[in-house]
Amino acid sequence: MQNRAPQKAEQVYEMLRRAIIMLDLAPGQAVVEKNICAELSISRTPVREAVQRLADEGLVNVISHSGTYVSPISFEVAEEGFVIRRALEIESVRRAAAVAENPGAELDPIIDRMRRLIAADQLHEYLDEDDAFHAAIARLSRMPRIWRFITLAKVHLDRMRQMSAPVPGHLAVVTEQHAAIAAAIASGKPDQAELAMRIHLESSFDVMAKLHHERTGELLSEDS
Repeated sequence: MQNRAPQKAEQVYEMLRRAIIMLDLAPGQAVVEKNICAELSISRTPVREAVQRLADEGLVNVISHSGTYVSPISFEVAEEGFVIRRALEIESVRRAAAVAENPGAELDPIIDRMRRLIAADQLHEYLDEDDAFHAAIARLSRMPRIWRFITLAKVHLDRMRQMSAPVPGHLAVVTEQHAAIAAAIASGKPDQAELAMRIHLESSFDVMAKLHHERTGELLSEDS
């Protein structure tokens, strides 16, 4: 019985975090605790715990005497997350290329699922497979906890990434970049794997950054 509240808080946290990352809860949108309590039939305590964790991650802003709101997407924080992610992913992929045995057994099915999602125009689900691919590389590197730190660093980056998903052809390019990374790991060539990962991460960030700046510019011009 004593574990119920922490479990509920964790569930609420994961639910809200995913909704924010997937942009189902848009920047500036109110997070109304009493509505969440009513929807899930739970008390305020686990909801408040979940909201505090989200605030600690910078995903929501809690404003006294006003309410809780989804935070804006910060380009500066997203860029910082990208720099951290790139450093850790390069280390991860180099190690995977050096030590992984039969990496295709784990990576190839994920790439196949990515291609099926694109063909079915189910872009909303692509982020999960993208994360699964990179988490698998961390496991293949024999340092799976690397992915935990990447996940914490890239939360604002994920929100920008979700914005770029509908760009025509973008995810098809990303998927073939994943295939190139998988092939480099399978070949056992760390330098080639690092290059493939750099190309993937940096080109994806360029697309996200351009889209973010364009949309920010549009919003500023509409407000002026």
